Amino acid sequence: MDSNPFFPADLVALAQRVIDENRAQGRTVAVAESCTGGLVSAALTEIPGSSAVLDRGFVTYSNEAKMEMLDVHADIIDSFGAVSPATAWAMAQGAIRKSRADVAVAISGIAGPDGGTEMKPVGTVVFACAFRGDENVNAEQKLLEGGTRAAIRHQAAIVALELLLPPTP
Repeated sequence: MDSNPFFPADLVALAQRVIDENRAQGRTVAVAESCTGGLVSAALTEIPGSSAVLDRGFVTYSNEAKMEMLDVHADIIDSFGAVSPATAWAMAQGAIRKSRADVAVAISGIAGPDGGTEMKPVGTVVFACAFRGDENVNAEQKLLEGGTRAAIRHQAAIVALELLLPPTP
């Protein structure tokens, strides 16, 4: 694989796997991104043939965007915060409803260097994965180490791409 001036090799390699494995299973994907700001969608679209797999990406950086584009209810954000499993769950559900994708992943977090609190320090990122026709959404909160904003966003993109891989038989 040629070196890519825009993306780290591990991100490109994982995006290639996501495209190849989902294409092989006839699955399409959608991405709802906040702290990654489109990084996951951009990595996927670096891969030739990605149009057969990536249905769409939503960059919902602001709370208003989450509410307007993905129908995340204001009371969820007000009660739990934008960086919460509940918000990520609602983002993933919204991405499924507003797309034609079979699976959607949502990412919301605090990439820093500011914005962290004692309860939600910089590096707190939540992920959710939703499947069409299944009301169950898996949501998980992680504390990503790495110090820099770029490192946290990179790690978050890796986790999100891993969530888009089809289960192995």
